[in-house]
Amino acid sequence: MKLPFIRPRARGAADRKALSGTKLPEFKALSQIFAGAEPGGEPVRAYAGLAREGYMKNPVAHRAVRLVSEAAASVPWLAYRDNAEDEDHPALRLLAQPNGRHAGGEFFEALYGQLLISGNAFLLPAVAGTRLMELHMLRPDRVRIVEGADGWPEAFEYRAGSRVRRYPAAGPGAVLQLKLFHPLDDHLGFAPLAAAGAALELSNSASRWNRALIDNSARPSGALVYQPKEGGNLSPDQYERLKAELADGYSGPARAGRPMLLEGGLDWKAMGLSPKDMDFMEARNGAARDIALALGVPPMLLGLPGDNTYANYAEANRAFWRLTVLPLIGRTAAALSGWLSAIYDETITLGHDLDQVPGLALERDALWARVGGAGFLTDAEKREAVGYG
Repeated sequence: MKLPFIRPRARGAADRKALSGTKLPEFKALSQIFAGAEPGGEPVRAYAGLAREGYMKNPVAHRAVRLVSEAAASVPWLAYRDNAEDEDHPALRLLAQPNGRHAGGEFFEALYGQLLISGNAFLLPAVAGTRLMELHMLRPDRVRIVEGADGWPEAFEYRAGSRVRRYPAAGPGAVLQLKLFHPLDDHLGFAPLAAAGAALELSNSASRWNRALIDNSARPSGALVYQPKEGGNLSPDQYERLKAELADGYSGPARAGRPMLLEGGLDWKAMGLSPKDMDFMEARNGAARDIALALGVPPMLLGLPGDNTYANYAEANRAFWRLTVLPLIGRTAAALSGWLSAIYDETITLGHDLDQVPGLALERDALWARVGGAGFLTDAEKREAVGYG
């Protein structure tokens, strides 16, 4: 089925004579590459920190990353040869089952997740002879880019435990690096989640503050001041007894709301700002909206309050697909098209079947209604206009 909105054009015929007959590098002991080990060498910037503090600890970032990656991975692939759809191309079978451990949806969900968290994704082809058999991902924080004499990437080094493997950065069968725009780095992409670093820190700090408040809910920030009538201080025994009584009798969620009993000479002096004075909830919601904005997810889709940018949920969902998901899968398809064309030694154009996207159903219906009402078009021209040649 052809695309109703984006009609891919065949790539220009590349001169592949120099590549004909080239044997693709065969990667042995592939399972050793994915052995669990701590990263070494030169990791991609901040990937581990963003993964832990963002995706693994922050519910807003976690949901936003999953929303984008799952939506992008759900769109079916299409392949074209010479502007004609090829439903039996081996590239489609490869994308549907990249390797024995991952199906296509799971594989590309992880790929898009790596792009959002690190700004980079690395694809490793596994071949038998000259046949491309599988695709695998290299974890970004284990990859080091090796520059050549001209300053451009010459190879990629991948470290897993004590083993370091080196893969070419150019030519048929080379590792494919997908990256997002980085204004200050020539070789690495910039992670969208990194742009929300301050918001992530604020949101996580607010969660920790809430937890600490629950654990100490009956012991608000303040000080007990000893004010005897005749002056003096608490004895060491009295001081230690008072600390123990506060810890045992007034801290913890089970003791929340218990009134504090003070003996003669003790006075409670409140210190710090209350959550209301800090406008605590609004600050936390603002941080959540900034995280969603950095990842391209309308806050309405995440159930965040205070966002009236879109009139309704359906409009926000269409904007999410048009402004976030489609550009992401479009750039991925373009990169894979050139990479697989070199491997298969033929011109391949990859695209996506947008007819299968429920979020764009209203736009598709409107397009068909407009084309169907155009009486000056023939049936063949109408089919061409909606993507059916």
